[in-house]
Amino acid sequence: MKHISSPNNALIRHVEQLQRKSKARKKEGLFIIEGQREVVLAAQGNFVIEQLLICGPILFNKTAFDSVEVYSHLKIDQQPEIISVTEEVYEKLAYRSGTEGCLALAKAKSQLVSDLKLSENPLILIAESTEKPGNLGALLRTADAAKVDAVIIANPTADLYNPNVIRSSVGCVFTVPTAVASTAEVVTFLKEKNINLYAATLQTSDRYDLLDYQKSSAIAVGTEATGLSQEMRDAATANIIIPMSGAIDSMNVSVSAAILIFEAKRQRNFQ
Repeated sequence: MKHISSPNNALIRHVEQLQRKSKARKKEGLFIIEGQREVVLAAQGNFVIEQLLICGPILFNKTAFDSVEVYSHLKIDQQPEIISVTEEVYEKLAYRSGTEGCLALAKAKSQLVSDLKLSENPLILIAESTEKPGNLGALLRTADAAKVDAVIIANPTADLYNPNVIRSSVGCVFTVPTAVASTAEVVTFLKEKNINLYAATLQTSDRYDLLDYQKSSAIAVGTEATGLSQEMRDAATANIIIPMSGAIDSMNVSVSAAILIFEAKRQRNFQ
């Protein structure tokens, strides 16, 4: 088993680049997964894991271990290359504390809307121009909880494989079918599939709980600052709004999405 003790090792510098730079992730089609639960969910979601960087003193409370022990501990069928690293090296790479001594280098998946496999009566969450990785991660977590057919990210400003997205989604970035497209591509896709589009917006809207989401539906949420684009609103079957009684007229986008998606699930008897 390969062992790395120098923070200046070429592989370690490469992993650092992938952790910190979206441009490097997109160019190479690779990204970093941090944490045991996240690595396991990625493997279960059929993401290809190329290498595992393991810090034995953190993962096993011991220095000596073997590959079989790692595969058994993580309960993954894949058998990527395992590289042992020192605590110094691991702490240099770890994006957050408490991730149990496990980092993985994985291949990104295709994110085309045409690759999505939908049920006969799909429920889709659309996130347009979500700018904060934490919000995008929270939206994916909501989507997993509701078991929607897919999440479509329209006109993305946040990288799906940003470490903050993976962290805030608690690994749900690997459990929910996800696509990335322009708003125009999303609108065309929904029309081709005869999926009703409900746009969460303040303008000319119906109360969200008065609409019927039992047929094929997509619920679109926009940014907290500017909401959905005019293009998305114009394409909507209906605009919907969550009535609010306080001093402000908006909520965190992931909270709004959860309210809307779970109303649709309630109407579908949570199926």
